[in-house]
Amino acid sequence: MTVYQWVCVLGIPGMLAGLVTFIKLQVHQNRAMKLAVQAILRDRLLQSFQFCKRQGFATSDDRQNFENMYVQYHLLGGNGVMDDVRQKFFALPLD
Repeated sequence: MTVYQWVCVLGIPGMLAGLVTFIKLQVHQNRAMKLAVQAILRDRLLQSFQFCKRQGFATSDDRQNFENMYVQYHLLGGNGVMDDVRQKFFALPLD
């Protein structure tokens, strides 16, 4: 066999296997990053709600920040658990 034939027999399948492994790793890391950001947003939403609840009111900036985080949380695939928290947050008096 020539060198070209050896490269075709061994090199191309090896490169394809490496490429597939690389793509799988990137997809896994992307999913992990998405879930991590979603968890952080959920935590921040809950912290923001608890803080404003203790104060007994929310400012317009608090509401805007909460809504921005809430929208991004849902775009990342957040479930409906935070819907109830959102309703309670916006039921707080506006200061």
